[in-house]
Amino acid sequence: MSAISHDLPLGAVNAKLIALISSGAVFLGIFLSGFVIVEPAPYEFYMAGLIVVWALFGLRISRAASPLLVLLLTMNIGGMISMTQMANLANTPLYLAVSLFLAFTAVFFASVTAVQPALYRVIFIAYVAAAVITSLLGIAGYFHAFPGAEIFTKYDRAAGAFQDPNVFGPFLVLPGIYLLYLLLTGPITRMPLLAVPLLVITAGIFFSFSRGAWGMFGVSAILLTGCLFLQSASGMFRLRVVVMTIAALSLLVIAIIVILQLPGVADMFSNRAHLEQSYDTARLGRFARYTIGFQMALEHPFGIGPLVFGTIYGEDTHDIWLKMLMDYGWLGFVSFLALVLWTISAGFRILLRDRPWQPYLLCAYVAFIGNIGLGTFIDIDHWRHVYLLLGLIWGAIALEYRHQKLLRRAPRAQDDNDHRNLKFA
Repeated sequence: MSAISHDLPLGAVNAKLIALISSGAVFLGIFLSGFVIVEPAPYEFYMAGLIVVWALFGLRISRAASPLLVLLLTMNIGGMISMTQMANLANTPLYLAVSLFLAFTAVFFASVTAVQPALYRVIFIAYVAAAVITSLLGIAGYFHAFPGAEIFTKYDRAAGAFQDPNVFGPFLVLPGIYLLYLLLTGPITRMPLLAVPLLVITAGIFFSFSRGAWGMFGVSAILLTGCLFLQSASGMFRLRVVVMTIAALSLLVIAIIVILQLPGVADMFSNRAHLEQSYDTARLGRFARYTIGFQMALEHPFGIGPLVFGTIYGEDTHDIWLKMLMDYGWLGFVSFLALVLWTISAGFRILLRDRPWQPYLLCAYVAFIGNIGLGTFIDIDHWRHVYLLLGLIWGAIALEYRHQKLLRRAPRAQDDNDHRNLKFA
């Protein structure tokens, strides 16, 4: 130990130690996000404490990421205004507190990745680990692999360590896309190591029997392969992407065919594969409630209060846009819409630039597009991983802003140096 202290300055040792502690702290937080079978989950308590501690020791919000903070705060202010329209507050303050907490998690992830880009890899590894474990739990529950395993299912569908299979399935999309990216771009020797966790996560998505998760994974995978094809000018790499995509699809089709031979799976798959379910098209079903809700929004610009819509019609909005209008009012709706459009636009501009963090941005971006698309048919307001995706994308936006700022400074510094050399020549 003394030899090490002689070789390295104390400041360097402390910096390395702080980096290891911060990486471990973020890893644990992301890992806990895959286990929310009870609420409030350990993730909430841990992340609340981590954000406070990090803030005390200098959490810095990049100027480039400030729109994320402003728009999320404005959205929550809309929710607070909407709360004033309620006769009985019930659990509304707690609901809005969770909304505000999740907003802070998005800002937190954007801030830490903007300062320490190496945390992207830590976050994705932790996410994959959590996804594999919760997928295995969901699969074990679906097949009743051990006594009490049914706790990891709901409605005879795999739910993993989540309360709802419709949240469990979409949670698995980002790690699945990340593994697919590594499979398409990494060395051939690593393919078996990547294929096993990818198959486990894909099986988790399948056995969730969530139509939204199936569609999200498919759309995100198509967007990923399309971006990889456009990004590279190498004919060989493009050929590899095409060949690997065909091979992956073939393997997936074979796996599904085999799985459908299992008792009960084919019936559930046939039932869930329909685009419309009875609860969608009933007289006061999901689609009918959309029409009713948007008409109500014209009459109630401040909203009707968080969760009130569900108490009136027996079911919640199941649409993120209607959710914003009802629970957060027009102020919250406009703020969320602006945030989504800004995130998509700013992320797209830097999506294919050759940067160390570009693979993580690409995976997060296509998964975010999938989540927003799914939000048209289901409420994603309190999905933890959606706020993580926002943080990852805005962290990359902040990194690119800083990168461009450094590039602009370099020629200016060179010009000043040349001027001084001429002056003293």
